Amino acid sequence: MFVMELTYTAPVDRVDALLAEHVAWLDEQYAAGVFLASGRKNPRDGGVILAVGDSRAEIEEVAARDPFVTGGVCTYRITEFLATKTAPALAGYRQRLPA
Repeated sequence: MFVMELTYTAPVDRVDALLAEHVAWLDEQYAAGVFLASGRKNPRDGGVILAVGDSRAEIEEVAARDPFVTGGVCTYRITEFLATKTAPALAGYRQRLPA
């Protein structure tokens, strides 16, 4: 599982100009089963996405296609973790520690 942390690198008005495209990209990733949750940070200086994928490289590729990235208004920090404990609704995403 991955935590994708976005940090804005441009003023919010430039971010907002790309917001509709970013939301469409988010919708595509939810439909593909990659994203589990997302939202703005408070204060609004970026956002956070909880994602699943087969590899870090796959998630980095997904992030590179974000219109916020291609538009030059954000950077990503991607953290991989093993979700060994989850809420019941996320039980299908639980992972085991390597042997």
